[in-house]
Amino acid sequence: MDVWAFDEHRVGLKPILRKVWSPVGERPIAPVHHRYEWTYVYGFVHPARGETQWFVLPRVNVNWFNLALEYFAKAVGAGRTKQVLLVIDGAGWHRSERLKIPDGLHVEILPPYSPELQPAERLWHLCDEPLVNRSFDTIECIEEILCQRCQYLGTTFQEQIRGLTQFHWWPA
Repeated sequence: MDVWAFDEHRVGLKPILRKVWSPVGERPIAPVHHRYEWTYVYGFVHPARGETQWFVLPRVNVNWFNLALEYFAKAVGAGRTKQVLLVIDGAGWHRSERLKIPDGLHVEILPPYSPELQPAERLWHLCDEPLVNRSFDTIECIEEILCQRCQYLGTTFQEQIRGLTQFHWWPA
């Protein structure tokens, strides 16, 4: 049985600010124009292999989560002949009665208030990197950059992702 982890990450027009080096006596400058429009990255990770599946979607709710689960199950081949265990947090839309779990997919919900147990939480600083200390005019610009970044991470960063997400107690 394959064991994957899943989490969502909110990204938007409100800038992501991080510390940067600057010459002594100079202040670094980052453009900031606070606006509150969001998009969401749905990240699936197989920690033992460093494999990922990414979806950039406009909302987080049970309908969008159902869609992400459907496409994830197809992408990894979950079905009658292949069983996949997905470890998720306890968000309301993860426990909804309207949740549709595809064949071959099994869900395990982590205990409340335990993000340190969720390997997918460690994906977000990698995902955010091209957005840091930058300002964007539209959410579509951010979505385009996120899509490119997720493709890049999925094809060239498997070893780094495995190193970040493969906890010593996580099944191999």
